[in-house]
Amino acid sequence: MNTKTLTLLAALAMFSFAPVHAQTQGTNYDESKVPSYTLPDPLVRNNGRPVKNVRTWEKKRRPEILDLFAREVYGHVPGKPADLHFKVLKENPKAFGGLATMREVGIYFNAQETNYMVLLMYVPNNVKGPVPAFVGVNFKGNHATTDDPEVSMPTADQLRRYGPDFQVEPRNTAGDRWPFETILSRGYAIATFHRADVDPDFHDGFKNGVHPLFDAGNPRTAESWGTISAWAWGLSRALDYLETDPAVDAKRVAVFGHSRLGKTALWAGAVDPRFAMVISNDSGCGGAALSRRCFGETVGRINTTFPHWFCDNFKKYNGKENDLPVDQHELLALIAPRPLYVASASEDQWADPYGEYLSLVGAGPVYALYGFETFTDTAMRPVAVPAVKGRMGHHIRQGKHNILIYDWLRYLDFADKFL
Repeated sequence: MNTKTLTLLAALAMFSFAPVHAQTQGTNYDESKVPSYTLPDPLVRNNGRPVKNVRTWEKKRRPEILDLFAREVYGHVPGKPADLHFKVLKENPKAFGGLATMREVGIYFNAQETNYMVLLMYVPNNVKGPVPAFVGVNFKGNHATTDDPEVSMPTADQLRRYGPDFQVEPRNTAGDRWPFETILSRGYAIATFHRADVDPDFHDGFKNGVHPLFDAGNPRTAESWGTISAWAWGLSRALDYLETDPAVDAKRVAVFGHSRLGKTALWAGAVDPRFAMVISNDSGCGGAALSRRCFGETVGRINTTFPHWFCDNFKKYNGKENDLPVDQHELLALIAPRPLYVASASEDQWADPYGEYLSLVGAGPVYALYGFETFTDTAMRPVAVPAVKGRMGHHIRQGKHNILIYDWLRYLDFADKFL
């Protein structure tokens, strides 16, 4: 089913939203200036044949869409490395006054242990296990997610791999984004790793991070994976470890992320169906927001500012979003029939909250194919009124680009329902 922009409804719906970013040249925050577009139909195959049942979706159409995203947007994600192995580096059974057990786990990508990430995880005590879990990437380092003094600071080897521009911040500088005790008190484990452990977030021609393990000796192509795919790959490696930890039920793991890491969580959930739930927080362009709307951050802007995030093929669509063979509603559709939550912030116009919601609506026909209720109303939903339709969740939080306790409480409620 094709979905078209409803300009009048869009303008009315967005009336109360003010842009948080300055009105820079070439950036559109005016709903009346959103170009006309028609979304690709997730239920029409490349050969033009309609998808009428789940079997055809899973065997024919879903692989087509996944391949298009890999070739044209994110790049192809490699599988599990042959020498992948794990070591528990530290454990504290009395974290947060006895609420949880803290573990730091070395996840090694090669036999020489020169390429690795450190997974920080907390598992609630006094809860019958194995327990469900959340897993996500963090921006500033494991130590920055908490005031727990047992969490290790980055080692000299990690700092060397992170690059000379990396600045070590004090403990707990991002703790408001990681309410560990609240999550643990609800009966969930929580696991995270620093993005730079997998791939530092700057463009050096893909010589740092995990890329050389797979690219060495092979020339990169226009379909080669970028940093978003590398981080998503790291999330799958975290899940590989969780499958070995008897305290965690690896069949009940939710992957989540905020901003660029929300893009990562969506792509990880699309590529790796082992993730039981997928949560996107303010993921914007290249995440949940529709590219064809050209509202806020655009394909051209993101590829110019962050040329390492996506594969080179994606750059073909700078200023030519209508030429894309896919759009982000189809990325969300790849999550079906698993529970999916998309959240936005009212002042975060750079990430296009309305485009994120319309993407959820556009993924609805695939969830409906499985028999689930979906979001169908194309008018923008009100602020601070969370809603769940079938296996889809959505809210718009009042405020700016961030992930706050309000968001987490909604995700925990959603997880209570499905995990």
